[in-house]
Amino acid sequence: MARSAPSAAARMRELLPRIVLSPTIALIAIFVYGFIFFTTYLSFSDSRMLPSFGWVGFDNYVKLFQLRTWDIAITNLAIFGTLYIGICCVLGLSLAILLDQKIRAEGFIRTVYLYPMALSFIVTGVAWKWFLDPGIGLESVVQGWGWESFEFNWIKDRDMAIYTIVIAAVWQTSGFVMATFLAGLRGIDSEILHAAEVDGASKFALYRRIVIPQLRPAFLSAFVVLAHMAIKSYDLVVALTNGGPGTATEVPATFMYSYTFTRNQMGVGAASAEIMLLTIAAVIVPYLWSELREPKR
Repeated sequence: MARSAPSAAARMRELLPRIVLSPTIALIAIFVYGFIFFTTYLSFSDSRMLPSFGWVGFDNYVKLFQLRTWDIAITNLAIFGTLYIGICCVLGLSLAILLDQKIRAEGFIRTVYLYPMALSFIVTGVAWKWFLDPGIGLESVVQGWGWESFEFNWIKDRDMAIYTIVIAAVWQTSGFVMATFLAGLRGIDSEILHAAEVDGASKFALYRRIVIPQLRPAFLSAFVVLAHMAIKSYDLVVALTNGGPGTATEVPATFMYSYTFTRNQMGVGAASAEIMLLTIAAVIVPYLWSELREPKR
């Protein structure tokens, strides 16, 4: 018996989700992927104050890697990214293990740890700038209490300013990492842990040989998110140090903005944006590939 043609109502139910999503898809295609391709083209052009279409090949990339400011930005990103990811993972795991002990007021403490993540990086940067300012912040308060020899002027020190950004970023994000690890800990089969305890495994051995190895997906997720946030860090740096003193806290994101919009070297700025995009892709693409490949196994 021949199958009857779908009714108009059935076809409408099938088309409705596509109709509703089509404006969003179109906007994403234009304002995300369209501008990515446009920036890629600008990185190979002679654009300066305004976009231009004169083709110069890889000249902007060659000029980019000859700039001392770019070398400083890459070095600062390496320092910031390494410390930021490392400290957040260690601190987040420690807090997650603490909360996993079924302590009292766990919900309240978890909320307190997660609260900074609800703030924007601009707010965090401004708050920490006030706190670390020697004239009105921690140093001034402690000296006002009578400890006049106390000094904490990292935010004004060229060699130490990058570490103030690490402090502020870790304060804001470690609660999110804690929540990621806590979810991983709560997903571990308690029967396995109980069996290991019956066999005489110590707490240290329990976490080293059973718990932490099973947190690999949580570690990987935390690394990808933190690496992505470190590479594109802009608002926190601008609010806290504005790239200073001098260029002491310059990072690729602030370099890109500076060369594109204030130094009238749009081609070089677009080239730096492409390097950032490729770096983020180098982190995210392998992660997505492994996640999509896992179910097939």
